[in-house]
Parts: sequence; structure tokens; C-alpha cells
Amino acid sequence: MSNNDHITVEVAYALPQHQLIIPVQVLPETTAEAAIKASGITAKFPEIDLTKNQIGIFGKLTKLDTPLRHLDRVEIYRALIADPKEVRKQRAADGKAMKKGG
Repeated sequence: MSNNDHITVEVAYALPQHQLIIPVQVLPETTAEAAIKASGITAKFPEIDLTKNQIGIFGKLTKLDTPLRHLDRVEIYRALIADPKEVRKQRAADGKAMKKGG
């Protein structure tokens, strides 16, 4: 592959009931942000806000200015509905209350 060839990357976003993966042809060293914009995914999901949503490449958090490599998958993450730490604390508190009650 010469330096002038395009590379293929994927941009992915998932809702609880729907997932979309869009393949995009970009120049080598294109940033994650540029690939997201080129995919048009933000037009399909207007709730995506790149100033708030975290992104990753294959499940590993990354920054918008990260250069991409051939076959990378950029994943846009949704905000968590509940903080996992708070959920665990609540479950632990519920468990203790149940044990006390017998």
C-alpha cells in the first residue's frame, strides 16, 4: 500500500436496540474525529456530541486527534445511565438490609 492509498476504518455507535457500523475510506493518518465526521453518523444520531461522548478504538478509550490505521474501528460511547459504583453500593446496601431482616 503506497502512502497515497486510502485506508478503510469503521465508525460504530450503538443504542440498546440498534447498532450501526459505517465503513469509511480515509487517507492514512486521518484522525478519529475526521473519520467520525466523514461517516455522517452524527447526522443519523444527533444526540452524539463529540465534546461529551467518549470514543475508543476497539474498546480502548482514545482521543479525537488519534491517527487511525487500516481496519481500525472507532467506537462512540453513550453516557452511562447509572454510575456503576453507585449501583454496586446500592446493591450492597440492599443485600445488608435483607440479611439483617433474616
